Amino acid sequence: MQRYFVPKKAWDDDRIMITGADVHHISRVMRFSVGEKIICNDENGIAAQCEIVEIDKDFVVVTILNWLEENNELPIKVTIVHGIPKSDKFELVLQKGTELGAYKYIPFQSERSVVVWDKKKWEKKLQRFSKIVKEASEQSHRSYVPTISNPMSITELIEESSEYNLKIFAYEEEAKVNNYHTFGSILKQLNPNQKLLVCIGPEGGFSNEEANLLKSNDFHSIRLGPRILRTETAPLYALSAISYHFEEL
Repeated sequence: MQRYFVPKKAWDDDRIMITGADVHHISRVMRFSVGEKIICNDENGIAAQCEIVEIDKDFVVVTILNWLEENNELPIKVTIVHGIPKSDKFELVLQKGTELGAYKYIPFQSERSVVVWDKKKWEKKLQRFSKIVKEASEQSHRSYVPTISNPMSITELIEESSEYNLKIFAYEEEAKVNNYHTFGSILKQLNPNQKLLVCIGPEGGFSNEEANLLKSNDFHSIRLGPRILRTETAPLYALSAISYHFEEL
């Protein structure tokens, strides 16, 4: 059943008014008609099975049939910090990372980031990024839409990290030594409902200075397997491993 995230302000007792781009999706893409059923979610994770009662060019009205008790979120809250990559790689991470359960994203302006997002460029990109995570959340039947932070410097990232139970960063040098920290051993330190910060570098990885600064602020360096992963592959590997460890084992 198709799912749509609708702001709580649009919910009125047992009726919900859907506006914006979702109207086009319902009427033109999915070609739904009056009487068909969809699922509506608000930003707090509340979900309801609904029936379409009116379709207009500017809005769709649905009535709530029954409330759904579901939780499709990872048992821990995972924030992905990603060194700003080139091209559309960050869009891939947002889409697939959302499907895999990421709770929040923080773009990181690393020393080795080739791309720089100024305020004007970021505001334009954020509109596109927000659309990607919303649609991926609907497709994968998430209970929440992940948030996307403004880009951070390493100083801002370290300040932000104080609210997390565990902080790790994927460091390619860890994949080259015999005495390394495995990702599995790190995950064993976490309990359900705790918060994990996972930091991934850009194409060139973290600089030695960045790695040392992170380590001095209680970040654990880890390896993600014995192979060197691309910057867009690493966060997806991490999220898949987290899902397997907490949801399948």
